[in-house]
Amino acid sequence: MTKFEIMHRFYIVPENWNADALVLRESEVHHARDVLRLEAGERVVVFNGRGHEITAEITKVTREEIQLRKLHEGRVPPLRCQIRLAQAIPKGKNMDLIVQKAVELGAAEIAPIMSDRAIVHLQDKEAAQKQAKWQQVAIEAAKQCGQNWLPRVQIPRKLAEFFDVGAAASASSVVRATGPPLHQAGPELRLIGSLQSDAVHLTTVLAEYEREHQARPTNVLMCIGPEGDFTPAELNLARSHGCRPITLGPIILRVETAAIYCLSILSYELLAEVKASSVP
Repeated sequence: MTKFEIMHRFYIVPENWNADALVLRESEVHHARDVLRLEAGERVVVFNGRGHEITAEITKVTREEIQLRKLHEGRVPPLRCQIRLAQAIPKGKNMDLIVQKAVELGAAEIAPIMSDRAIVHLQDKEAAQKQAKWQQVAIEAAKQCGQNWLPRVQIPRKLAEFFDVGAAASASSVVRATGPPLHQAGPELRLIGSLQSDAVHLTTVLAEYEREHQARPTNVLMCIGPEGDFTPAELNLARSHGCRPITLGPIILRVETAAIYCLSILSYELLAEVKASSVP
């Protein structure tokens, strides 16, 4: 392996993570053995979506599993701000793109929303299937971009149910099974993209939050509506749960563009560690 060669990354679910007995199974075996043609002696990187990453050497390849030997282990801390994306489900495969880019831009959680104006409305079985599909999209994106904290994709819900579930989770002491741990310092900043005349710029809201709390937010909820925006009832519901309406500029954006636009700004403003300025 040359020093410029990038090692392939594979995902092991947290419940199967054993640093001293690493094993790839199921779809990861197929990808490594049948697609990439990896063999014993080659090196790979494995991660568990909870911040742990191990460089390992393949020791045995079979049809059912690939056994690995740990060479080096590391851990990446969670990003300083946990960003949740509540996204109205668009038509076609655009949700796949949104999930992929959300992972690349550092989202900690993705909540697909069945908005009143959205074309997509799912029954329970379909919703579970979509959740599984989008979680796999998130896994593949994390493998490609080097993200060691895997965002959790929630089951698709109506907006009212999303807020109800969120309130119940906040009141519960249950530890999240997947996804980065949400920071507790400071209240969650809740935002909703809006075409309404009273929407303000995101940078204005961030500045107001910092003045009020003497710190940048460490938890942010970003709600993005469907084509044509959320209905007035949905906007009022979001406002009643503390969401500030923000404008995305003078040009009306497609759903997938709006999600990427907002996450890009939040990632730039909140995920990087802030350096003290040397300018007087």
